[in-house]
Amino acid sequence: MNAARISLAIILLVTAAGIFSQWVAVHPHNLPSGNALEAPSPNHWLGTDDLGIDLWAQICHGAGVSVLVGVSAALLAGIGGSLIGMLAGYLGGIADRITMRMTDMMIILPDLPTMIVLGAFFGPGLINIILVLALFSWTGTARIIRSRILSMKQEQYIAAAQSYGAGFVHLAKTHFIPGVLPIALASIIRLTGRAIVAEASLSFLGLGDPTSKSWGLILNHAINFKGIYFMDCWKWWIMSPLVAILILVGAFAILARENETSAVSAFQK
Repeated sequence: MNAARISLAIILLVTAAGIFSQWVAVHPHNLPSGNALEAPSPNHWLGTDDLGIDLWAQICHGAGVSVLVGVSAALLAGIGGSLIGMLAGYLGGIADRITMRMTDMMIILPDLPTMIVLGAFFGPGLINIILVLALFSWTGTARIIRSRILSMKQEQYIAAAQSYGAGFVHLAKTHFIPGVLPIALASIIRLTGRAIVAEASLSFLGLGDPTSKSWGLILNHAINFKGIYFMDCWKWWIMSPLVAILILVGAFAILARENETSAVSAFQK
């Protein structure tokens, strides 16, 4: 529980830094405010890049982009996957078989290479990245929710409700959604961390929004700077966004694990 609280505090702090980046960072994130490749100092906490732009300001601004993309993609995939899973488990038959074959096809596709192709096809842009990430993230949630719905359909109270004429909408509002909500929330939290890594990967490869200043784009800019490893600037220019990604994704992973453990314990009771 302490680990979950610490993780939640980290996520909230990073989100607040992204939302209030203009006040958290003294310098602008898109304009030079010092000399090129300045080392970390009291004036520039994380140093500057090759254009003299403050890296702390870029990290704070990029936090908002990463959280926005991660949460949006995870919500879209989580809600869509939950709805598909509920429908497949409730309807059964051919609808269930078609849905499961679709999930099998999506699972066997290599995620990153396919996302790279789609990202290049649709072009750079945050909305395109969110849609591509959600497209490859809903399958796991759908399969888990479907299994839960199949289990719930065996319960007597579901059979009793159906005998009185209850349809899918009534069962979903009254029984299915409350029953799968803990699983869906844990899945959304886990997918958020996965989406942040995927967005950073696409931006690192140059397929992200060039105006977003996301953490992956900062890494892309740093890695493409000629001779960076022959200078000391890699210690702050590369490590700053890399550490930020690791901390945020680690916090989401720990929080998702704690929520999944709580959800399993609740169902066992």
